[in-house]
Amino acid sequence: MTGGSSGIGLELAKLFAADSYDLLIAARSEHVDEVASRMREAGTSVEACRADLSTPEGVEALHAAIQAAERPLEAIAINAGVGLGGPFVENRWEDELNLMRINVVETVHLAKLVVPGMVARGRGRVLFTSSISGTTPVPFEAVYGASKAFVLSFAEAIRNELRDTGVTVTALLPGQTETNFFHHARMDDTSIGAGPKSEPADVAKAGYEAMMDGREKVVAGSIATHLEAAVLNRILPDSMKAERHRKMSEPGGAE
Repeated sequence: MTGGSSGIGLELAKLFAADSYDLLIAARSEHVDEVASRMREAGTSVEACRADLSTPEGVEALHAAIQAAERPLEAIAINAGVGLGGPFVENRWEDELNLMRINVVETVHLAKLVVPGMVARGRGRVLFTSSISGTTPVPFEAVYGASKAFVLSFAEAIRNELRDTGVTVTALLPGQTETNFFHHARMDDTSIGAGPKSEPADVAKAGYEAMMDGREKVVAGSIATHLEAAVLNRILPDSMKAERHRKMSEPGGAE
């Protein structure tokens, strides 16, 4: 699984381990080695792969590590991703490009490398981490929101393509979650960044169970997150959804 050294990814890794899966955890941070070591001490068979998943070389290194295990890939959680807040006209292109490489380009690249093997074996599970932000316009997170809308659309499309293959595809749509996401996205001073958040273990559990059940997608988070997905994002026009999110994500909006 990718992005497995912290947050939702780490909690997903724990769930795989609890079900006796042998694990390969990939992340750019050297912390992934410590995580793997601790999980081994608990009796889990786990390997760490330090790789920059914003690059094709990093994704190919992860794929090589998967192949080197010489065991069938039963499930993969493609969870690595980054956020970026702030005005579109002020954000650096380099940061936006890095986001698109991780969240979009190399997400598709990794799926391209591993899904055909699952199809050939006639079984497999794929979990993509999208976001509730992928269901609505998100001012002051414009590129991030668009990237997660891409992930959701991509997951739903290939799920349909693969429906008769034995391979299932599930999209996880978290709301605000208690991780380092908002700090790294430079959104500490926003209403959404300073507001209440769900525990990553709860979000991961919802995603893991949905993947194991072969469901299409799952919204994970607070009652407000479920309300947003089930009602507001379905009935409000895009202009109103954008204005609603602006109040949550505009810099300096934290009370």
